[in-house]
Amino acid sequence: MTGRSFKASDSQSGRASVPPTVTFARKTSEGRYVNLSRDSLDSEISGVEFTNYTVQIPPTPDNQPMDPSMSQRVEEQYVSSSLFTGGYNSVTRAHLMDKVIESETNHPQMAGTKGSSCAVPGCDGKVVSDERGEDILPCECDFKICRDCFIDAVKTGDGICPGCKEPYKSTELATNSAESGRPLPLPSNVGMSKMERRLSLMKSANRSAIIRSHSGLMRSQTGVDFDHNRWLFETKGTYGYGNAIWPKDGGLENDKNDEAGQPPELNKPWRPLTRKLKIPAAILSPYRLLIFVRMVVLGLFLAWRISHPNEDARWLWLMSVICEIWFALSWLLDQLPKFCPVNRATDLNVLKEKFETPSPANPTGKSDLPGVDIFVSTADPEKEPPLVTANTILSILAADYPVEKLSCYVSDDGGALLTFEAMAEAASFANLWVPFCRKHDIEPRNPESYFCLKKDPFKNKVRQDFVKDRRRVKREYDEFKVRINSLPDSIRRRSDAYNAREEIKAMKLQRQTAGDEPLEPVKVSKATWMADGTHWPGTWVVPSPEHSKGDHAGIIQVMLKPPSDEPLHGMTVDNSPLDFTEVDIRLPMLVYVSREKRPGYDHNKKAGAMNALVRASAIMSNGPFILNLDCDHYIYNSQAIREGLCFMMDRGGDRICFVQFPQRFEGIDPSDRYANHNTVFFDVNMRALDGLQGPVYVGTGCLFRRTALYGFDPPRSKEHSGCCSCCFARRLETPISLLIPFQWQNSKADHLQDHPAVKNGRPPGALTISRELLDASSVAEAISVISCWYEDKTEWGNRVGWIYGSVTEDVVTGYRMHNRGWKSIYCVTKRDAFRGTAPINLTDRLHQVLRWATGSVEIFFSRNNAFLASPKMKLLQRVAYLNVGIYPFTSLFLIVYCFLPALSLFSGQFIVQTLNVTFLTYLLVITLTLCMLAVLEIKWSGINLEEWWRNEQFWLIGGTSAHLAAVLQGLLKVIAGIEISFTLTSKSAGDDNDDDFTDLYIIKWTSLMIPPITIMMTNLIAYSSWC
Repeated sequence: MTGRSFKASDSQSGRASVPPTVTFARKTSEGRYVNLSRDSLDSEISGVEFTNYTVQIPPTPDNQPMDPSMSQRVEEQYVSSSLFTGGYNSVTRAHLMDKVIESETNHPQMAGTKGSSCAVPGCDGKVVSDERGEDILPCECDFKICRDCFIDAVKTGDGICPGCKEPYKSTELATNSAESGRPLPLPSNVGMSKMERRLSLMKSANRSAIIRSHSGLMRSQTGVDFDHNRWLFETKGTYGYGNAIWPKDGGLENDKNDEAGQPPELNKPWRPLTRKLKIPAAILSPYRLLIFVRMVVLGLFLAWRISHPNEDARWLWLMSVICEIWFALSWLLDQLPKFCPVNRATDLNVLKEKFETPSPANPTGKSDLPGVDIFVSTADPEKEPPLVTANTILSILAADYPVEKLSCYVSDDGGALLTFEAMAEAASFANLWVPFCRKHDIEPRNPESYFCLKKDPFKNKVRQDFVKDRRRVKREYDEFKVRINSLPDSIRRRSDAYNAREEIKAMKLQRQTAGDEPLEPVKVSKATWMADGTHWPGTWVVPSPEHSKGDHAGIIQVMLKPPSDEPLHGMTVDNSPLDFTEVDIRLPMLVYVSREKRPGYDHNKKAGAMNALVRASAIMSNGPFILNLDCDHYIYNSQAIREGLCFMMDRGGDRICFVQFPQRFEGIDPSDRYANHNTVFFDVNMRALDGLQGPVYVGTGCLFRRTALYGFDPPRSKEHSGCCSCCFARRLETPISLLIPFQWQNSKADHLQDHPAVKNGRPPGALTISRELLDASSVAEAISVISCWYEDKTEWGNRVGWIYGSVTEDVVTGYRMHNRGWKSIYCVTKRDAFRGTAPINLTDRLHQVLRWATGSVEIFFSRNNAFLASPKMKLLQRVAYLNVGIYPFTSLFLIVYCFLPALSLFSGQFIVQTLNVTFLTYLLVITLTLCMLAVLEIKWSGINLEEWWRNEQFWLIGGTSAHLAAVLQGLLKVIAGIEISFTLTSKSAGDDNDDDFTDLYIIKWTSLMIPPITIMMTNLIAYSSWC
């Protein structure tokens, strides 16, 4: 992906490339940055890009080099303790933070972890630690020394320990980790200049961004901070697009001889990962027959209605006939895609056997599953409580998936310090919660939901220490909730104190400079301060220029750095609250991201935030699969990710663009009077679409293939003929492969699913290669790709990533994938995969439906209309998407039909001339077939009759209120160009209330209630006048 455009021809391509700089600095209270040196070089080179940073010093008999892997781990330690900021026309900075939150952090992966200080006088550096957070000490006297001071002692102090004054027995900082091995051989330094030998050699693991220029020397000569954004734009900096295999030299480059190179253990019968469960013919055959019968009866009924007008009231007859024709068409569009419903099932045992069982090619049984990046989006901590988001994060970190293959990215579109510190608190609490879940196999792994379970928590728990552990974790969680809920007051008090101090300092300075002149009031900006005593670069509580919701820098903070490749078990410590000696205590990588926002740029709401995460994650972890969740949707089934990957990694899985899970909700009133569960849609319509080209994307709980998001076509795509393809000529589009740099197309994703030429799957061990350690230049590039200018003149939001232009960006994004020939899968698990919250108040529910319906109207009037679908989309799939765009317009005819009884009573006429037997027979047959279809749908979908009835009730409520407003708003946007804005749906914070359904009884007035109230009053008046 280029910095600005996909175009191969760039006017800036001729400029000399300059390597990017990451300035590690500490921000003082005055806002001044003080650079922190990394090396003991005489020059002040502290900002050279660190990609696979390896210090190379010419070897001498008394000066041997440090293990390069050690240097990379030190680099990663710097990165995980730094807050990266930057954006358009600004320098990318890495601000080293003493602490992220007020409370102390003790997990070695977490940002701001308190390490031991260097004992060398005058040095405030931190001692290098291993994966457990324990100090790495090179001398037997255990003198604490940082990496820089150790290098100084080796280079200039004759290898003498500053503590015991004895020579070091080894000049390498050895670790006890499994990664420690023999030092890598040094490259030859023949022909290198003296300066080149002294400077750090850099090599990018990303082949598309190899830096071959030596212009990095210019930093120390000019003293000017380097603009990483300008470098990325002018040198066309790129990144990969979801390679399943981390790009290492010589690793699995040729897959042409896969079949010939199969090991003997694969010569066994094929076992599929998934299977399709057919619905019994005793249910499906009558269902299809009834659909056909009702279609015929509706056709005969409408023909009879048209041929028998009411001569006494033609206007009333005409209104009713038009409405009835539309209702028949609407029912047909809704019913036709239900001809082929299916159910599916997965086999997790086969998944484990194929990808996580020891074999000659993988003796240790290391997980061969691909990486997964999980996106969580939030925008406003006032409407989306941080406690809800924190619980979602905790459920992700505790998911049953290989820790080293999982990465979580939290998008804070509001740039709020409250969200930032809440995520840091969640990362700190995960140190206790995640191992507890693994040790006792806890379900669900959302602490709020787990501790609120109504069932017996001790059932099926065999460990004797479970009661003690649960009691301790519950106490810690209660304290965690108190800290989260007190964060707003804590941030306010801290900011007030720092602002008062700055005001006093400013007044003192004014008195010193003013002398006897009269003093003017001192104006000090009311900044928001972080826990380490520096300004928050995002949105301030009191907005100011460059610190408001629509105007702030891009921010990336690695809350939890990537874990080690090998399991890390807890240690027996006397003061440890729980015994984790047999539990893996590693945590997945957790990254906080707040994209840059500036006035004058269209940030494209949630879709823009998702695309920013796609680009940032491609640089930092590059998982071939992406799972997106709303901040209030947590992982209820810890094996949900594995269930989704069964479809992606089975035979034919390379043609699946996404796996959609059903949305399940908590906190709904038992009677579900406003159809919040929406079971008819999720259990009937979506299962039916699964039998065609796949379900639609509904915004959350969806596992994507990264290459599909990038706009590539699926392999072996087919074209399906249809009437729409002949009637509408399609615009020729440039192939996406010509718009995207060549480096994007070198994916190893073909190893993810079973190779067509191999009977028993892909080569084993393809994904067991360790990924590169996180470095500063990668995070700096991630800062640049989340800047506000990055998408200018590119295909992002048009053909790549989440699609812009609609408030229902989810449906449009899924439509574009199906339009390219991709398939999707609907994965219904025995235990709900995800659960979330839904508005139970009528007003909030209507506004939610209004947003969905308005998006459908926008789709109908856009080029995403199913009439313009490509031949690669199946006919019935087009019908389903056409229904998505048309259903809000039914409200116009529904309202007219609702007024017909009053009009008949007022006029004394009826829609037919006489109530004859033919008319009543048609009505009876139509009603009976509808009821029988409903019964059969209930049979094959598994929903109950009350849920179906609630859905019908709310269809009438929404159809006469929210859907009508959506049509009017959509027409205003198309005709007058008036943009539509929506507010976030408020989420429940999960507080302990006496009544869980308090919101249900709150009456909030909204103009959406005017049409249904008018209909009821008009019909009541008409009936009373008739009586």
